[in-house]
Amino acid sequence: MLVKVYGSAVFGVEATTITIEVNIDKGIGYHLVGLPDNAIKESSYRIAAALKNNGYQLPGKKITINMAPADLRKEGSAYDLTLAIGILVASGQLQSDEVDRYVIMGELSLDGSLQPIRGALPIAIKAKEEGFKGFFLPKQNLKEAAIVSDLEVYGVENVQQVIDFFEGKGNIVPAVFDTRAEFYKTLEFPESDFSDVKGQESIKRCMEIAAAGGHNIILIGPPGAGKTMLAKRLPSILPPMTLREALETTKIHSVAGKIKEAGLMSQRPFRSPHHTISNVALVGGGSYPQPGEISMAHNGVLFLDELPEFKREVLEVMRQPLEDREVTISRAKFTITYPSSFMLVASMNPSPSGFFNNSESSISSSPHETSRYLNKISGPLLDRIDIHIEVTPVPFDKLSEERKAESSASIRERVIKAREIQVFRFSDNEKVNYNAQMSTRLIREFCPLDENSKELLKSAMERLNLSARAYDRILKVARTIADLENATDISSHHIAEAIQYRSLDREGWLG
Repeated sequence: MLVKVYGSAVFGVEATTITIEVNIDKGIGYHLVGLPDNAIKESSYRIAAALKNNGYQLPGKKITINMAPADLRKEGSAYDLTLAIGILVASGQLQSDEVDRYVIMGELSLDGSLQPIRGALPIAIKAKEEGFKGFFLPKQNLKEAAIVSDLEVYGVENVQQVIDFFEGKGNIVPAVFDTRAEFYKTLEFPESDFSDVKGQESIKRCMEIAAAGGHNIILIGPPGAGKTMLAKRLPSILPPMTLREALETTKIHSVAGKIKEAGLMSQRPFRSPHHTISNVALVGGGSYPQPGEISMAHNGVLFLDELPEFKREVLEVMRQPLEDREVTISRAKFTITYPSSFMLVASMNPSPSGFFNNSESSISSSPHETSRYLNKISGPLLDRIDIHIEVTPVPFDKLSEERKAESSASIRERVIKAREIQVFRFSDNEKVNYNAQMSTRLIREFCPLDENSKELLKSAMERLNLSARAYDRILKVARTIADLENATDISSHHIAEAIQYRSLDREGWLG
């Protein structure tokens, strides 16, 4: 008897429906074809034990299973449940005409219970698109898949529950999940607050501008100046995620298997990888491609602490994703694209010792050591960072102040107002949501300059020897500063402030 059941494979952040054909005939053997990997080939042992421990058996006949399309590589143990149900129907142990109306996925334990899978959300989205009635998956993944409306999503604990459902004995019901209501109910902001930060008013101003326009920022200063503390508080002033952004972000984390019980993500991701990270771990890829840290930080913040300590080739692979806001992984047989629209926040010491030309410090580095240290970061990468700012240690009188600094909530209000202006400005362009995403054409359209501003910018370009990309960055930052003031046009003082935030472009900035 020939039976068709349906599973799904995830490539990048999209799912592809897999048709699993099970044929049982005279003879002996278990033949699995259609480019399965080792985890799928080993499934026969898990399936046999799980069925036996639940009162069923693997038929002692010739079992041929084809996973179509046969030229597409299948990987992972999530097809165990699909194969088990197919074998039961094909061998007549389960009588049902409904199995082909559902997508069925799950990894089996030997007692028949189910282990969680990866990519439940993109699989559910694809199942709805292709008109399936429902989706069976492990209970641990129920919340993320139930985000999809107009699809019956069943979270099951073991294979017996699925069998009972198709035999009409089960009492499991599809999950009911109001995505919008659940999203706004769980919407929350990080606990870290800018009111804890003493002094550093100019740095907070930079952080506000970066958050308002989605700009990349680098903080340069000696150890203990507060670079890491400031960076970790940046998410507290970012505007809340929209529902569309939350779905995009959840999809990526679902593919990486990081969601499980959490359901829809409501907080912007903050990723802080260690400086020993490899190229593949940062941008994604591998023999079985997975999203890297830059994709896990999509719609959030990627914080690279001690930037020069990262391997130079690791930093260089970020150049293209920073510009295109997506990363494409190409292999011989397939190409996948992961979104990577993130805010880069980096911090660094001015020299290997952390100090430079500081008479008060017992340790200092020579100009040669400092130059070699800074050369670990290429000019093209620094060009892609909009705001460079020096962080100086906070004096004692500021540290000992009892007065509370401005809270993240009040800064966030200004940021949200500036973002609303940008959303309205780019309402005709789906791919652009804030100033940092502007293309050269949009910069020319939305950042016109008066004669005074042009002269000021021309003088700065010549004096600092800035690149064309740095010119664009200054205009983007100036546009954001104007938005924070609710100004329609960019003025010379906006340009002057934006030029100040190109510290690393200045000759002798360390002196």
